[in-house]
Amino acid sequence: MAKICPITKKCSIMGGGYSNATRATQFNPTGKVRKQVNFQKKRIYVPELKKTFVLNISTRGIKTIQKNGAFATLKKAGIIK
Repeated sequence: MAKICPITKKCSIMGGGYSNATRATQFNPTGKVRKQVNFQKKRIYVPELKKTFVLNISTRGIKTIQKNGAFATLKKAGIIK
């Protein structure tokens, strides 16, 4: 299963590279690093459906749920039909 947040559609990115000092003086390669999203396993209760959903979502997704409400956010994301 790919690590993608169902709310924000965030996924991991490749990072790393060269510092500006290295670019200016000599070639000294650095390794690539995969930067992961900050995932949290959360139980989200939706009072309109009287159901609890267990999701792996990013912390930005948690803030979105707190701001817009659980039902509206999960319906927009396609988790609730």
